[in-house]
Amino acid sequence: MSTSSRTALDIIRAHYAASDRGNIDGMLVDMHPQVRWTEAAGFPYAGTYVGPEAVARGVFARIAHDWEGFGFHLEQLVGSGDAVVATGSYRGTCRGTGRAIDVRTAHVWKLADGRVTAFEQFTDTLLVDRAVGTK
Repeated sequence: MSTSSRTALDIIRAHYAASDRGNIDGMLVDMHPQVRWTEAAGFPYAGTYVGPEAVARGVFARIAHDWEGFGFHLEQLVGSGDAVVATGSYRGTCRGTGRAIDVRTAHVWKLADGRVTAFEQFTDTLLVDRAVGTK
């Protein structure tokens, strides 16, 4: 199946499936070279990362280093055209403190021409901060 025949929902489902398998290359495969990936203010990896490599280094590698069993547990995907919203929860245990989280989260995705062009995270950063020991 070519990228152009997949819907935005298909592409985001594939991203989460790759994440569940721990396949970072699979998570990055449909990202535009200039993707803008925004982690929420107050989140340990807060900021906007531009490009798949910046996302891999600035977000995914840091999560793998800092957390045991971290994952986004998808509950619902809603899409309209080239926009997708995912709701679910982050779960995992902070390696530095041994504290676990189960935090409600939403992701907003934008796509163009079968590529992810933007991602924005919404989550309860206070609960995450408490787990990492900064609050």
